[in-house]
Amino acid sequence: MFTNSNQPTFLGSHWQSYCAIILVWFSIGLSPIPANAQTTAPADSVHKYEVPGKANRWYQTKVVRATAIPALLIGYGLTTINGNGLYSSYDAQRDLHRQFPNFHTHVDDYLVLAPYLELAATTLAGVESHNDRLNMALVVIKSELIFGAAVMALKYTTHIRRPDGSNMQSFPSGHTAQAFLAASIVHTEFRDKSQWYGVGAYTLATSVAALRMLNNRHWQSDVVAGAGIGILSAHLGYLTHRNRWGHKPNPGRSIGHVSATPWQSLDATGVRVVLSLR
Repeated sequence: MFTNSNQPTFLGSHWQSYCAIILVWFSIGLSPIPANAQTTAPADSVHKYEVPGKANRWYQTKVVRATAIPALLIGYGLTTINGNGLYSSYDAQRDLHRQFPNFHTHVDDYLVLAPYLELAATTLAGVESHNDRLNMALVVIKSELIFGAAVMALKYTTHIRRPDGSNMQSFPSGHTAQAFLAASIVHTEFRDKSQWYGVGAYTLATSVAALRMLNNRHWQSDVVAGAGIGILSAHLGYLTHRNRWGHKPNPGRSIGHVSATPWQSLDATGVRVVLSLR
């Protein structure tokens, strides 16, 4: 059932594409916005998980809402490693290869970047996003760094053998984590315009996870935990981003006030200048 393959890991074989995506997004963030484009004051992304208009209970706080689903996915993945759990990774892999015994494709190697292509196409088409382009690019870069560090650390500490026996870096799935990270950013940036942007992106990410298992490259535990890590990386990128870069004062609004008043002491005379910033 299992074949031996010496294919490199996602972060190793796709580092050029990985770096290119970051550079593309940074260039998009730095690209000028057309003069006739309608701009609105960008919202502080740290508040994106809060329920407006009322005090949040503990389960409604931004941290809980941002981490609940990723924690469930990662937790489930951990409980099904190897032969553990009610429906273990071994069980899932056996059933898949019983239905698709000779399945093999390289589509997952390219489909992993599809959610980012959707993000780029939607942005360049002029659809208004949650953040301006510069801050969106900064969130992407920060999320990618979190994802990369987490995935590599787990791969080299868990030492789970891949289903095809090629190496001991199976857990978690880097392809799946990358795809779900991008899908989470697409959903966050455009969900106010239409939920279908997120549905499309998460469908692409789920397809990547399924293909990684069908290709005998990852266990069930790898892809489920990878999805959680990808979503969590994106959420942490937003939670730690205060939207401070690249902002300019609103046109026509005063940014400060200068006043001058006479000043005199026992042995000196002068003028007191006061600068107040708003």
